[in-house]
Amino acid sequence: MSDPQQSESTAPPVPRPTPPGAPASPGETGDLLIDAALQDLEDAAPDDLDAQIESGQRVHRTLQSRLSDLGGQ
Repeated sequence: MSDPQQSESTAPPVPRPTPPGAPASPGETGDLLIDAALQDLEDAAPDDLDAQIESGQRVHRTLQSRLSDLGGQ
């Protein structure tokens, strides 16, 4: 006889429905500039610290710019 708790833990997770207006992919924000900067960060060579830092700084500048646009400054 099988243990019901054991079978629950091996069951595959049920996917959650996507809310209306949510980005198509979990890695996308829907903002083209932010998505491009985040993609550059993801594409930076993992063994190149300078490339990682440079990409991170670009993401930071892009986020600051977009947030200042929201504040009207």
